Amino acid sequence: MLPPSAEILHIGATAIPGCLTKGDLDIVVRVARSDFVNAERVLASRFARNSGSVRTEEFAAYEDDERSPHLGIQLTIMGGTIDVFHHFVEALRGNSDLVRHYNEIKLSCSGQPMADYRAAKDIFIGRVLASCPLRPHDNA
Repeated sequence: MLPPSAEILHIGATAIPGCLTKGDLDIVVRVARSDFVNAERVLASRFARNSGSVRTEEFAAYEDDERSPHLGIQLTIMGGTIDVFHHFVEALRGNSDLVRHYNEIKLSCSGQPMADYRAAKDIFIGRVLASCPLRPHDNA
């Protein structure tokens, strides 16, 4: 149902060995810019929009609370400004110190307001991504 350019990748903590997770499953659907509107239409017809997430001309998020585990779907344009999820996962898969630090953030925020966790997580992700060179194939 998705356009031919679609690439589906497992992202999030469950995609990172040794990473603490609440057990939900996150994926990213990356598509060519010309296929974004069609992919968005297809996903919106099958999944609820994630109301807690931003929506832009290059990004949309969906979720399925009925699935076990909970499913989160991020739709991005390949090479777009928010097409970074796979870079973060790749960086952590290759660096156990980053995984340890990410786990420490998760543990330190346990029982705290979700906004505090998200703020700490965003800072960490930003630092990790700043150290990741973009690969040429990301600008498809």
